[in-house]
Amino acid sequence: MYEHFYGLRERPFDLSSNTKFLFLSPQHHEALTHLRYGLSGRPGITVLIGEAGMGKSTLVHAALGSLPASASKIVLLSNPTLTRSEFYEYLAREFQLSPAAATSKTTFLLELERAIDDCGREGGVVGLVVDEAQSVPFELLEELRLLTNAEGDSGRSLTLVLVGQSELSTRIEEVSLRQLKQRIALRTELRAFTLKETAGYIAARITIAGGRADTVFTRDAVIAIHEGARGLPRTISVICDNALVTGFAAGVKPVGRDIVAGVCADFHLRPAAPAPEADIQPEVAPAPPAPAVADPSTEPTAAPADSSPLFSDYAPAKRFSFFRGARR
Repeated sequence: MYEHFYGLRERPFDLSSNTKFLFLSPQHHEALTHLRYGLSGRPGITVLIGEAGMGKSTLVHAALGSLPASASKIVLLSNPTLTRSEFYEYLAREFQLSPAAATSKTTFLLELERAIDDCGREGGVVGLVVDEAQSVPFELLEELRLLTNAEGDSGRSLTLVLVGQSELSTRIEEVSLRQLKQRIALRTELRAFTLKETAGYIAARITIAGGRADTVFTRDAVIAIHEGARGLPRTISVICDNALVTGFAAGVKPVGRDIVAGVCADFHLRPAAPAPEADIQPEVAPAPPAPAVADPSTEPTAAPADSSPLFSDYAPAKRFSFFRGARR
């Protein structure tokens, strides 16, 4: 709809878990590394925690997609609100066990141990990734813990990854789940983006979609997006997409702060306190404050954002170059 108007090949702010648009802030890079390491067969449970909209599911898909082709069998359970019988029925089917394993826990465990051995001999692992793990019923959390006891003759065990919102962190601290907590070997928690990370996220997605961030959003608009979204990536995308639709309808580019403010009002998003100007400056000697922008057309042409198809490295000096005064 608005792609051609803003010089884009495609919409950059769709809400699907498309790893093509994955933005790796330092904390997301760390989380992805932990997921990959945990899924490589390391003993113990891997836990990833973050608020809704922080990109946890996208990281899971990226980790699964980055694993080398092998004999591994890794199951992703994205709706864990199941009964015990439904849980074992689902796992038996996804692990390609026999029909009997779906109805008998004894048969399931015996076949699971054989599968662990078979995969281990070929250099693979048997793993289970549980998304939305904060919603797992208590009885299934105990079943998950007990499943990590399943070992083949090789000594390998089931690889388990739990991904959930902050409620999962609270549940893990419950006394009744202390044995589960003791088995956690890797744990990462995602926090809301800083202003620099918000700018990088926006610039990265626009660049991947074929555009230039400085021709799509003004500097003040990016600040307003961060304030309205409070650093949550999914909300950033919602604001950006709606702002581009509104800007297209009004024939405005780049999109300014006033349009963003209108979108935030429509979604009842109350801005947090404005971030200090220093938050968007590189770590160099302070520069004189920039004058207020009255007309976007008078803005000096900025260098384009990093054109790499995937931001695997965190390079603020390149990524935030569409902010005046942020060049080195």
